[in-house]
Amino acid sequence: MKHIIFTVTNDLNFDQRMLRICNSLAVNGYTVTFVGAETGKSSTLLPGNFQKKRIRLVYTSGPWFYMEYNLRLFFYLLFRKCDCICCIDLDTIMPVHFAAMLRGRKKVYDAHEYFSQQKEIISRPQVHRVWHWIERTFLPKFKNGYTVSQSIADEFYRLYAVRYAVIRNLPVFKDHIPAHGGEKFILYQGAVNEARGLESLVPAMKEVNAQLHIYGDGNYMAQTKELIASHGLQDKVILKGKFLPEELNNITASAYIGINLVENNGLNQYYSLANKFFDYILYRVPQVTMNFPEYAAINNKYEVALLIDEISPGSVAGAINELLNNDTLHERLAFNCIAAAAELNWNNEEKKLLNFYKAIFE
Repeated sequence: MKHIIFTVTNDLNFDQRMLRICNSLAVNGYTVTFVGAETGKSSTLLPGNFQKKRIRLVYTSGPWFYMEYNLRLFFYLLFRKCDCICCIDLDTIMPVHFAAMLRGRKKVYDAHEYFSQQKEIISRPQVHRVWHWIERTFLPKFKNGYTVSQSIADEFYRLYAVRYAVIRNLPVFKDHIPAHGGEKFILYQGAVNEARGLESLVPAMKEVNAQLHIYGDGNYMAQTKELIASHGLQDKVILKGKFLPEELNNITASAYIGINLVENNGLNQYYSLANKFFDYILYRVPQVTMNFPEYAAINNKYEVALLIDEISPGSVAGAINELLNNDTLHERLAFNCIAAAAELNWNNEEKKLLNFYKAIFE
């Protein structure tokens, strides 16, 4: 039985992609250990079909957090029995590379995103130089890997001559989807981070006759609260907090419109395929999202969303109001989600994952 270790820096309970990946491999005969950092904000570990391990840290944010975690993770991996180590994004790539090299183990890179091209990185030149150096130094050393969109895979091949598989962030298929609730509320779920369009989404709600419910937390939460207060939208934009993935299911199903805004500021955003895009499809929630290559390709095939070319309060409010007021359009998009969800689900996508690791160990 092959043992695979996966390494992340985020909370082990909230990473939907990794929970799906680890569970799929565990139920298909692999021993799986999912490793992350323990901080003062860490939630209690939930049970599952695989092992979870948190590394306790002194520092909880900033450069010292990454330095301490990488060092502690390296020594953990150096003395842990396994057959393969998979790092998730660049923030754990160095300890995985060196531990795998010293121990003669297989190594894999899972790019949840185009890490060095995130807005919060490219907008800070010194930070960008560090992460870009890490990327161009270590990513080419990982010949085996996969990512979330074909556009990112193509970019990695162009830059680093590595051919990565594409394993998208698709939800587990469900036969029965709860009916939408009576209240026509708008849902924003996921990380409340920079480059997610919140600067325009919040003021857009002044022109929308419905509530916006925000489920999540992130590095833009303080600014989001300031935006809500400055525009006097405390009764219209409701911050619900961070919920476990399982808890979000019924919430998503009861929403009337989903929001998935991504600023065109860095290739990570432009080439993105967010979890929430597919979650909205699964739960038959028409959504407002971006006219970017990956979203457009899927929408051209299924028509499940209204695409906007740029993010501004006017364009966001206009698209939301079109879905709120045009019942025929809303019903058509919701109906189209049924066929899209039958194909775009983890039950189909996990076959690529299992074939990938089968090939790794052949």
